[in-house]
Amino acid sequence: MSQENTAATAPVPTRPASAAAARAVGVGCAVLVAVPLLLVLAFAVWIAVVTKDASDFPRAAPEEMASRAAERSQEAYGVLGFTRTVGPGAGQPGVSSGNAFGSDACYRGGLTDEAVDGAYRMHHSWALDHVPAEQARAGLRRLRDHLADTGWDITSYRENVSGDYWDLYASRSDGEERMSFRWFADRGYFTGGASVACAVDPDWREGDDAPGDGLTPPDLHPSSP
Repeated sequence: MSQENTAATAPVPTRPASAAAARAVGVGCAVLVAVPLLLVLAFAVWIAVVTKDASDFPRAAPEEMASRAAERSQEAYGVLGFTRTVGPGAGQPGVSSGNAFGSDACYRGGLTDEAVDGAYRMHHSWALDHVPAEQARAGLRRLRDHLADTGWDITSYRENVSGDYWDLYASRSDGEERMSFRWFADRGYFTGGASVACAVDPDWREGDDAPGDGLTPPDLHPSSP
């Protein structure tokens, strides 16, 4: 007579429900603590990256940076093919010719709008009245191609927008240098401008006027034949 061997199955030990719940709560708490901590650390790193101070900008006299901006404008003016000389002076905006320097503050960035002491961005702006349509259109197309060929990024170029104007915008050096041009069809009025990167005036002291104020630009003149 044969016998069947039966093996007893050992019970599998289990954790008490209360222990499993406690473990789950512990993991959840750790996650809740870790996520805000990571966000705080990421935010701190972001602030450290984007917030600037005087040491983040090159040290250069306003006259030097203004000269760079004027050189950009002079180059563009020659490519546009204008034949008049424009002397310094603000002129009447929208009506008469003009040729002037200006400066803007440079800011720390991040969550602040605090200006960096002694830091500035020079820009040069100019305008020309009585510009015929044919000259403006041909000049802007020629300038667009010239800028693209000489390392500028054409950020915007628009022709005959609503029949009112043409414009051209360009930048380089990650946007630190910019140029802009617009021709108004109704007035035959042409404007141009160039700005350069932020810099710190090495001679600026607390209480001084803003760097770059009061500078006089050179004449804008036709390019040599």
